[in-house]
Amino acid sequence: MELPNNYDIIIAGTGVGGLYTALCLPESLRVLVISKRELELCNSALAQGGVAAVYKPVDDDNITLHTNDTLIAGGFKNNPDSVKVLVTEAAQEIQHILDIGVDFDRDADELNRTLEGGHSRRRIFHHKDSTGAEVTAKIRAAVLKRSNVTVLDNALLCRAKKVNGGFAVDILKDSVHTEYTCQFAVFATGGIGRVYDYTTNSAIATGDGIAIAYEMGAEIKNLSLIQFHPTAYNNKESRECFLISESVRGEGAYLLNCNKERFMHNYDERLELAPRDVVSRSIILESRKTNSDEFYLDIRYKGKEYLSNRFPMIYDFLIPIFPCQHYLMGGINVNINAETSVNGLYAVGECSHTGVHGNNRLASNSLLEALVFGHRAAEDITRKFEKDDMPETCVFSEDPNAVPIPHGIRTEIRHIMQKSYFVIPDKQKALEGFERVSELKKMLETGNYIIDRDYVEAHSLATVAYLILKEVI
Repeated sequence: MELPNNYDIIIAGTGVGGLYTALCLPESLRVLVISKRELELCNSALAQGGVAAVYKPVDDDNITLHTNDTLIAGGFKNNPDSVKVLVTEAAQEIQHILDIGVDFDRDADELNRTLEGGHSRRRIFHHKDSTGAEVTAKIRAAVLKRSNVTVLDNALLCRAKKVNGGFAVDILKDSVHTEYTCQFAVFATGGIGRVYDYTTNSAIATGDGIAIAYEMGAEIKNLSLIQFHPTAYNNKESRECFLISESVRGEGAYLLNCNKERFMHNYDERLELAPRDVVSRSIILESRKTNSDEFYLDIRYKGKEYLSNRFPMIYDFLIPIFPCQHYLMGGINVNINAETSVNGLYAVGECSHTGVHGNNRLASNSLLEALVFGHRAAEDITRKFEKDDMPETCVFSEDPNAVPIPHGIRTEIRHIMQKSYFVIPDKQKALEGFERVSELKKMLETGNYIIDRDYVEAHSLATVAYLILKEVI
């Protein structure tokens, strides 16, 4: 079936942010949702821990405590207005996803709440240790039932331009470029993990939405605020590192150094439950002290039955771990309605910068952020939609003489970022890296290259690395 070329809203990304925005839009609007790869492949589906929320408060938890924990974890650099929105609207989003069938773990008839690093109360709602997959699957199923929503998989957002009446976007599917137009656009393209050698992010996380928004003139803010998760599975044979959930430490696991000794007491009184940036930095400092990158997460004392029931994705009691890139706190700057500085363009989820996370994201606030601000984006678009507006078309040029990009650009950028801007940055290497990625970015933008997946991802990574290191040096 041939698709129309004009929609009311085009949403790029099929994680929680993009799908939930689509779900919250009225069924009277025509929506196109594009997925870079298969629908199931997104960072949201990899989230293990859960959704943090004050929902039907118990154990003396309240919105003020959730606010304070968020601010403390973020070094009080958070946007207070965004934090207020996040914590006060959390309960309604929890109720909404429960209503569409999300299955959170329960104790008898009560929802189970677990604890994670940085939280002063047990407020994490979870589905074993695969919460992101559960939430994403149920929202996706609800979206696919909508007759007003068209979902296009294996479709790459290559270019986008602001035009009179809205936007024109260039989408590559099955080696064919097609132009679509829309009145409003929502970028929910996820993080930038693939700019590093090692990341917990999925293969799609190359920062495409951020790079395209930057080209369109959108404000990009705090891109150097990158979270390195302290407990990724230490396997240097794979670029994508399996995440060991924050809640494993929340349920009592210890961190051990190469000598199988606990060490967090030397760095922070909160021990293993300190915020992620503190724990990651402590591991790096301990690594320098012991001259070893061998670290372990130890949950042996909990017993086999407990581990198999609570964390079925984890098979070992003594798990080798090391920090690796996990999350981006910066991104396309937005207001509390997820609006960017480009009229009609919205950004939700990890590619956006709402300011709720400050300098460091509190565990399990990410899925919550995608829900809350995805809902707000949908409501704001609904208020502003003008039925009779029709965007003009914009023919994206393609040169028949274009050539493929040189081999190895993405790998070189990853090496630069891993060496220059990891948990404890190296200023000299960051300066040298900035000069090199600037050269690569210019080469890609001035050369006559085929606009395909290789080009888009290489250009996105070069742009992301350029913006990160520019803030650092």
